[in-house]
This record gives sequence, structure tokens and C-alpha cells, in this order.
Amino acid sequence: MSKIINVVLSGGVGSRLWPLSRKARPKQYLPLFGGKTLFELTVERNQPLVSKVTLVGSSQNKDLAEAVLKRFDSDIIAEAAPRNTAAAIAFAAFHAEPDDILIVTPSDHLIEGEEDYQEAINQGIVFAQEGYIATFGIIPTRPETGYGYIEHEGNTVLAFREKPNELTAREFLKRGSFLWNSGIFCFKAGVFLEELMRFEPKLYAAAETAFEYATDLVLDQEHSLQIPSKSIDYAVLEKSDLIKVVPAKFRWSDMGAFDSLFSYLKEKGHPVDENGNIVVGTSKHTVFVGLSNCMLINTDDAVLILDRNRSQEVKQVYELLEKGQSPLV
Repeated sequence: MSKIINVVLSGGVGSRLWPLSRKARPKQYLPLFGGKTLFELTVERNQPLVSKVTLVGSSQNKDLAEAVLKRFDSDIIAEAAPRNTAAAIAFAAFHAEPDDILIVTPSDHLIEGEEDYQEAINQGIVFAQEGYIATFGIIPTRPETGYGYIEHEGNTVLAFREKPNELTAREFLKRGSFLWNSGIFCFKAGVFLEELMRFEPKLYAAAETAFEYATDLVLDQEHSLQIPSKSIDYAVLEKSDLIKVVPAKFRWSDMGAFDSLFSYLKEKGHPVDENGNIVVGTSKHTVFVGLSNCMLINTDDAVLILDRNRSQEVKQVYELLEKGQSPLV
């Protein structure tokens, strides 16, 4: 009998949330959301819809995931060398039966509106049962430049669009036929693998070989590094004629940068001064003089002072530290 499985992807570091997010504890494992982590909230949100959880994530963070997953029927596929989402999803599909329905969810997104979420996922399950690959698009509320977009007509995908500049994002919002690309998908395991083999045979073969050589679902680095690194968007979604989009009404944020975290904290009552400045990570009395829309992020070993309008640039700080082999990453 086929199952419905929540495939949770947990391979990213969250470099735009440095210094809170580190390789040893990425953003999805930070208890910033009512005392819970984004990973924990992801697994709990999908429990009413699924019978099992399969995590595909970094072997470095396996212990962090196990602390949550021990409460559920679950498996962990540990990646020695993450090779992007197409390969990660392929591993989960190889581990499932062809008719099993996979609800693929990132582990680092904040979602609110449980009824709207379940309604959207149930529609995606219907499409999956009919042999389609369902993706979920969020109805945009602002001209966001940090997200990819889906151009659509009803449930038909017209095009996938890269992250736009502000002028283009405003045009997308005005036209009303664009959705934010949520990175959430639903399909039968066998359907996904057939499409992956059709469009990316080298990636499919290399992923299959790596999975076959895994020991207790732990992949080795040698075979993993042979897999081309491609996202599911490039590998399958932009090429397949089996794609359906579900316009979704639930509130969604990928928590990819500090501007998203600021919005969440402000809404939850975290102190913000009259000039839009905020402090995270310390109770020390902090005063911003002549500054507005800034964040001070404090950890035991690092302090970040940030203009929120330049939140995306934190990744460059992380990359410089990583290049210098700093212990701060």
C-alpha cells in the first residue's frame, strides 16, 4: 500500500543569518520561534498529512535532527557532500516505493495558517495521484526581490522566473499572474524519478550509484561528488510538461535573511526602537544614535551590525570567513 511521506530537506547552512547560523547549527536548528526550531515546526506541521518522515540532510547535523525525529516514524538519509535539491530528492525517491507520494518541504521556512496550508497540500496530493508534479506558489503581498517567481494561469505554469530586480518585482505584483516560488513540491516517487532520468540521465545515474553504495542510509563522499549539482527547478520543473501549480494562501517566509527575521520578531513583540532598530542575542542596554533600520546581532564570539536594506550581503561576510578557514563559520 502506498504511503504519503514528508521529505524534509535540511542541507543548507543559512549563511545570510550569520553569526546566528553556523555549519554546526544551521538556521533550521535555532530555537528562535516560540522556543522551537524551524525544523521542528516543519515536521510537526506535516504530521496530520503523512505517515512517515524522511530527512535528507548533512551528516554533520544528523544528531540535531535525531533529537526531533525520534518522536516520529522517520528515516535519515545523511549526505556526505550535498549536491543540491535534485539529488537530495532523488535519494528520498529511491528509498520510497514508486507509488508513494512525497511531500517535499525545506526545513528552514516559516509557515503560518495551518488550515490554508493543509488545503493547499491536499490539492497537491490530488495532482500527485493523477500523475502530476505539483509545486506551490505563494500569493505575493509585496514586490519581493529575494524570491523566485512562478508565472501562472490557474494551475498551469507558464514560466519560472529568477529573482527579479525591484522594478520587475513591482511589475509582477501589478500583473497579478505571478506567485512566489515556495520550494515545496508533491509527486509520486516514481514520477519524479522518471522525469529526472528523462531530462538528467547523468545526474540520475550518479545519484542512483551513490545511493546504492550508501551504508545504513549514510552516503559516502567519493560517489556523492560524482553527482552533478542541480536544483530540482533546473533539472526537472523547467523542462517537464507534468507540472501543476497550487496557488496557496498560507503565510510563508523562507527566513533566508535578517530582514525576514526582523519582520517575524517585530510581529511577535520583540523590542524595536522608534527608528526601526533591533537587538538580537543580548540583554545589554543598547542605543543606536543617528542610525535607522539597523540590527545588532550578538553571539558569544561575534557581533554583526547590519543595515537591514543590505541583508543579502551578509552571505559575502560568511564567504570571506569560510575562504579564510575561520572557526567562526
